[in-house]
This record gives sequence, structure tokens and C-alpha cells, in this order.
Amino acid sequence: MEETKPAGLSRRDMFLALVHSFQSSAMQQMGKIPSPFSGQIERDLDQARLSIDMLEMLEERTSGNLTGEEGRFLKHVLTELRLNYVAEKDEETKRASAPPAAGAPQGGPPAGSAPAESSEQAGGI
Repeated sequence: MEETKPAGLSRRDMFLALVHSFQSSAMQQMGKIPSPFSGQIERDLDQARLSIDMLEMLEERTSGNLTGEEGRFLKHVLTELRLNYVAEKDEETKRASAPPAAGAPQGGPPAGSAPAESSEQAGGI
């Protein structure tokens, strides 16, 4: 018999909601969905990794105690999150090693370019 809680949620429903909560957090932390608070895309890959680690721990600790549906859902969520995490880490690495885009401000004029006002122009005043 399925045990229910006062809110009418079964243990199965609560387990699936818990997994979905970690999934949503990780997707938000990877910048895949906007923050529900700010509406902005926010990336924190360290926190995303922690959310994935928590789900991996949950998978390990519940091994042998899940229904087929629960186990498949958890495995599917972990696979999806791992793939997205690897893609985000790869993208982060590419961004860090890519040269700045042409015309992008770099904090000053490019090396070898003339200053805005040359010394000859300044001396004529």
C-alpha cells in the first residue's frame, strides 16, 4: 500500500519532486534556464556540480529501494545533467582560450595603434 502524506502526495511523488527540484536547480546553475527570482540567466558551474553530486549520492543511497519508474527517472535526469554539464564546461574552456572578438574593448587601445591624439597634434595647440 502506498503511504500518503497530508498534502496528498505519495512517497513516490515526493521522491520524483525531490529529483526534479535538484534537476531544475542544476539546469539553472548551468545557465540553461533563467533564475525564477531574477528572471536572468545565472551560471555557477561549481553549484551545478554539487547538485549533480547530490543526485548521484541519492542514486547510490537508494540503490535497490526504488521502483522501476523512480530508478529510470533518476538515471535519465542524471544522464541529461551530466551531458549538459560537460557541454557547459567545454564552452567555458573555449571562451577562456578564445581570443577576444574583433572590435571588443580590451581596456585600452590595441598594441601598436596610435593614441587618440598624437604628439604632433597636441603641439600645434
